[in-house]
Amino acid sequence: MKSIIAFLIIFATAVLAGMWLLSDAESKRDLPVYSPVDVNPDLVDPSIQNKGNYHTISNFYLQNQDGIWVDKSILKGKIAVVNYFFATCPTICPLMNGKVANVYEKFKGTGKVIFLSHTVMPEVDSAAALKEYAQIYGAETKSWMFLTGDKAHLYELARKSYLIAPDMNDPDYTHGSENDFIHTENIALIDTKGQIRGFYDGTIDKDMKQLEEDIQLLLDQ
Repeated sequence: MKSIIAFLIIFATAVLAGMWLLSDAESKRDLPVYSPVDVNPDLVDPSIQNKGNYHTISNFYLQNQDGIWVDKSILKGKIAVVNYFFATCPTICPLMNGKVANVYEKFKGTGKVIFLSHTVMPEVDSAAALKEYAQIYGAETKSWMFLTGDKAHLYELARKSYLIAPDMNDPDYTHGSENDFIHTENIALIDTKGQIRGFYDGTIDKDMKQLEEDIQLLLDQ
């Protein structure tokens, strides 16, 4: 009888240990690293659609809502959440940025996560206009920047760097025409190495919950 009890105790201990190890392994799961070849070709500029490993976001030079010009150096040691919008958008932009604001509230105090919202209408969205818009969401510049600048540069970043904006049937893109226009709910998550680690629909609660979990995963690594 005692031997049976001892066996059951050992068996139960082994099962619990196995469950703990499995749970620990799952908690340490890693996120994929995306390159252009891994992404829907419709969201990637044709010039880089076949690019494989080692894609990182490119440098940029943009003006934030405080009128300060910034570049990629602001991302040093930080995880970045990237999206595109325009301040007068009546449809997906306020819905998306409202959900982004909820994520922002959870991580703004870490000092390790920065949110970058790029305008697609820089001819209208000046730094002053973006400052007013940022106040709607309680955004502090140090952790949530609303960015404007040269239109062609903004659009190139979306299509060749962040890989979140459609290029299909867009003949005006190559020369940055004023007719070129991006309207996307896509959000990208960038790690501290400048690599893309996730894509999310900014209008869907489930995706935004996943974004929160993935940010935390990167923070815990």
